[in-house]
Amino acid sequence: MSDPLISIRTLPTASLLGLLVGDVAADALAGRSLAELFHLHARQSGVCETPSDYRAARILGAARELLTRALAEAVELGDCLDSPQKVRDLLRLRFGSLPHEVFGVVLLDSQHRVLDVVELFRGTLAQTSVYPREVVKLCLEANAAAVILVHNHPSGSLEPSQADMALTETLKKALALVDVRVLDHFIVAGTASPLSFAERGLI
Repeated sequence: MSDPLISIRTLPTASLLGLLVGDVAADALAGRSLAELFHLHARQSGVCETPSDYRAARILGAARELLTRALAEAVELGDCLDSPQKVRDLLRLRFGSLPHEVFGVVLLDSQHRVLDVVELFRGTLAQTSVYPREVVKLCLEANAAAVILVHNHPSGSLEPSQADMALTETLKKALALVDVRVLDHFIVAGTASPLSFAERGLI
């Protein structure tokens, strides 16, 4: 028998949407970008105008959440430093679509396997307040050996601000006092590949 996944990969986008939400709903959603349908960016227009639209949006949201969880499991099973693209994809799906700014922490064990991804602070469209004491407390409670910091920019810009760099240095020093390493700090903005402070030489 042929591999069903191979045949699925050859289907056009409209047919794939039809498999998920039904042909009638797929026709109604025609013309919308996949990034919009899967809520992959914050500045999106509404897709729910009828009960059918709402049901389709719920199905697409469930598919997106399953993909996010699958990526989380893949990262948890291995050293996150050996799969940087999986980490990027996970953070983009988890934080890229939020309309407000959040600060999160990826908690890692001594083998750099993911223990948890925690959304620690939530702010407004443009800023959020981060308290180093709470970050240290979270790491101690989870018995984390290292962390990856992450925050999103709903504006769509991936460029780190002076405040972002100052916060990273503050957290790096605070966590060093309890023997927790800061491996990286990612900025997530929509569907773009998240920016890595480590790759920029900022950590």
